[in-house]
Amino acid sequence: MTEEQSLNCDVLVIGGGGAGLAAAIEARTHGANVMLIEKNPELGGTTAWSIGSFSATQTPHQISEGIVDTPDEHFEDMPKFSGPLADRDNPKLRRIFVDNANETLRWLMSMGVEFFGPMPEPPHRKPRMHNVLPNSRAYIHHLGKHAAKIGVEIRCNSRANKFLLEDDRVIGARCEMPRGITEVHAKSIVLASGDYAANRELKAKYISPEVSLVDAMNPNATGDGHEISFPLGARVINGDVLSGPTLRFIPPPRESIDRMLPPTKIVTKFMRFALKYMPDRILRPFVLGFTTTSMAPELDLFTNGALLVNKNGKRITDSPAKLGLAIAQEPEKIGYVILDSNLAAKYSKWPDFIATAPGVSYAYLDDFRKTRPDIFHKSDSITTLAGSLDMPHEELKNSVNAHNADNDTKILSGPFYALGPAKSYVVLTDGGLAVDEEHRLLGQNDKAIPGLFAAGSVGQGGLMLKGHGHHIGWAFTSGRRAGRHAAKETAVKVT
Repeated sequence: MTEEQSLNCDVLVIGGGGAGLAAAIEARTHGANVMLIEKNPELGGTTAWSIGSFSATQTPHQISEGIVDTPDEHFEDMPKFSGPLADRDNPKLRRIFVDNANETLRWLMSMGVEFFGPMPEPPHRKPRMHNVLPNSRAYIHHLGKHAAKIGVEIRCNSRANKFLLEDDRVIGARCEMPRGITEVHAKSIVLASGDYAANRELKAKYISPEVSLVDAMNPNATGDGHEISFPLGARVINGDVLSGPTLRFIPPPRESIDRMLPPTKIVTKFMRFALKYMPDRILRPFVLGFTTTSMAPELDLFTNGALLVNKNGKRITDSPAKLGLAIAQEPEKIGYVILDSNLAAKYSKWPDFIATAPGVSYAYLDDFRKTRPDIFHKSDSITTLAGSLDMPHEELKNSVNAHNADNDTKILSGPFYALGPAKSYVVLTDGGLAVDEEHRLLGQNDKAIPGLFAAGSVGQGGLMLKGHGHHIGWAFTSGRRAGRHAAKETAVKVT
């Protein structure tokens, strides 16, 4: 038996990831009475699943390194990441992002978030990538703590399933809360509900039926905000653009040390010092856990002769760029990377690495043996390797023979190695809803819907965010701006 009830606030924020927390803090800072709802038991969203990089110019880190950089240069460089998709970008939102990213990063620092960098990432012409310390959960820790401190009412296990309307204005949302169905009435709403990487129907509609079968890195990115906005006339822009499908090694059975580190000042200060000054031979073991846990195998592994097989030893054939999609059609959506001793030697030293954490570390084959013994397999023969992987040895032999017949680089010399299981994931979908430059959600005939704003992935508005640090940067930048505009909408005096 559910209980119908009613709640009131000035600004309702839907979503407790980076964009939602930024919006809630900004709206509250500007005098609004703010309620933030999050459908999961705790805050985090896709922000907490991310690498956590933030790309910006004219930051304290750039200045201390003597790097002269400008938002104009950042604006010009961003489309280079998108290749043939660059013409589909929203230059007005790109301008907003690059002009405000620096101030947003400083705002995050003011709440205790620490960064290491800037790191280079071509085709950026200058180093702009700032890596959060100790991990992306630091964003949620510091912002969640600050939001609660300044009086944001945070309600987890609470999901919005319908907007409340009065004429053409959104005046609240119908929400599923622990005590039952609740109508939350608000003067304005910020939708910060994330993307639809875990929504099979939306992926099939906007991308393809094949991609719809690929699991999401964040299984909670179910596109709820998109779906409740469609009845208002909202439309998706760049719905077919996504990050992935990407082949990644499955997570370790226990959480890695880097993910367990608390984002306290003493920990992050030490990490920043260590990354800058410690010799590589001392530092490397600490950062490799992150690299081998979170990163995808480089695609040139397969270009240079590695073999990918499914859990039954059957060869998976496709171009390296499409292997992530191909593996999603296989049993349990998992596979194994097979190498021989010659490939193992090649991928044991620079410049041939198996995985990388952007700007932080590179991992070679022996690093997986040391840090990920759960996915590292070595045998003197293909037969014994198949046994250690619990797959039919004749099937694996046939796959190796077929691979050798089709490739100049052959798998011939023992010992033989396997890395896996590996699985395919959609990291993010970039199909955001249309918004204007004040982050108002656009409805029928692209008219702004009174009382409704959108930020982060759901409010991406056609902005292309390829390259590390742009999705996170947009989440916080658009969240802050949407929260500020939402507070103004409530007729609360903005200071």
